[in-house]
Amino acid sequence: MDKVTLDHSSEKHALVAFGANLRIGQISPEMTIMSSLSALVGNGVEIDAFSGLYRTPCFPAGAGPDYVNAAAALTLRNFETPKAFLALLHKIEAQFSRERGQRWAGRTLDIDLLAWGDSVLPDAQTQQAWRELPPDQQIRTTPDQLILPHPRLQDRGFVLVPLAKVAPDWRHPLLNKTVAQLLADLPPEAIAEVVPV
Repeated sequence: MDKVTLDHSSEKHALVAFGANLRIGQISPEMTIMSSLSALVGNGVEIDAFSGLYRTPCFPAGAGPDYVNAAAALTLRNFETPKAFLALLHKIEAQFSRERGQRWAGRTLDIDLLAWGDSVLPDAQTQQAWRELPPDQQIRTTPDQLILPHPRLQDRGFVLVPLAKVAPDWRHPLLNKTVAQLLADLPPEAIAEVVPV
């Protein structure tokens, strides 16, 4: 008898990062992130792996409470495009009182779409331009379109430390390095400041 091969072409795989440092009433950032995971599952998202929670100092120092960060690897069956999935992430952020104001300000919940399989959006040249944007321009400039992989993911210990727990072998399609290799490239102090909760 022939083997039956299941067609998984409708499945999409994504990597996301969570961050929060402001309470919602009596709800802690830790509780917010865990509740947002439940909200994802309630919308047909399968959590393949979750990093657990990490604490990271607020940047710049003294600008607010420490952040709680996490990452997850997901399987998606109800989303044909990353934009459609991003709309769900924004909807969940809004459910947890996220307000979009100043960049890098404190927040009740931030869910960043880091990667959609090995897709590069909108194209390699645009992704590279945003990835290489000088730090002083990063705080003043916001893309008007979805950039994937997330242009800052290789720079951030608070993203790479949790991400290495769920997808160490995912390879950046333009940098040609795995998450584990990107993490190893960071300065030791950037890694040391990201500690398990």
